[in-house]
Amino acid sequence: MRVAFVGKGGSGKTTLSALFARHLARSGAPVLAIDGDINQHLAEALSPGTEPVTAPPLAAHLTELKDFLRGTNPRIASAEAMIKTTPPGRGSRLLRLLGDDEVHARHVVRAGDVPLMATGEFEESDLGVACYHSKLGAVELYLNHLVDAPGEYVVVDMTAGADAFASGLFTRFDLTFLVAEPTRKGVSVYRQYRDHAREFGIRLSVIGNKITGEDDLLFLKEEVGDDLLTHLVHSPWVRAAEQGRAQGELEQPNRHALNILREAVDARPRDWPTLHRHAVEFHLRNAHAWADKATGLDLAAQVDPEYVPGPPH
Repeated sequence: MRVAFVGKGGSGKTTLSALFARHLARSGAPVLAIDGDINQHLAEALSPGTEPVTAPPLAAHLTELKDFLRGTNPRIASAEAMIKTTPPGRGSRLLRLLGDDEVHARHVVRAGDVPLMATGEFEESDLGVACYHSKLGAVELYLNHLVDAPGEYVVVDMTAGADAFASGLFTRFDLTFLVAEPTRKGVSVYRQYRDHAREFGIRLSVIGNKITGEDDLLFLKEEVGDDLLTHLVHSPWVRAAEQGRAQGELEQPNRHALNILREAVDARPRDWPTLHRHAVEFHLRNAHAWADKATGLDLAAQVDPEYVPGPPH
């Protein structure tokens, strides 16, 4: 199951991504965390108090990734003909979560208890000439070709704000958690996400964060309504972890909130046809908007009309 954490900058989405991924890993569940934020801090959040690991950036090896994923698909002649939205078809190489393949072998490292993959940071050569969504294309390709099973989890820390809707990546998830502080700014970002998500039938649940009392919780309930799934109270443990001195366990109310998140994810069945339909839709959008001209090809021909990926057997 694929889960995205989104929200306003500073809302705590990276912290929540890390807490949830660690919660899953410590239960024994197969889990992969992906840092898809322009500010790459997920490794540090996953292993507080230790020197953060550095995952080899997925976006830095985009050509190799494309070559591997296209496999023997006759509709994709070369890596250069493949764009971030190219969906799989017959002959494409599909990935199993944390499988024995070159993508996972090259790009996954352990951050504390959790396997981690990272998009990669902006480099000096990117400044002024590239947008971060060109790097997020590597994550979109990875998820397009991932055939994950129930009980397996991918947790992605996304870019802040409504910027996450600037690519089709937002359609690659079974459930999106929006982390909202009990403030007017936090609620305004929620409303942006809600409106965009409804347009595409994307399931969105709100996690209240940094709740200090009943007034905070009542504010979110009034502004968010039934989309509010659960909340985390202000956490001295998290603050201590961010300062490199965490000891003991996360507070019990916050551990309970993490259990609620997992229950919500597990209750959400995978809809493979819809997932693939969104992939095809955004591929055709990109082909028409810029990619046909950039490649000199008719990229609509990359869509295999008789193919829909499905669960592993």
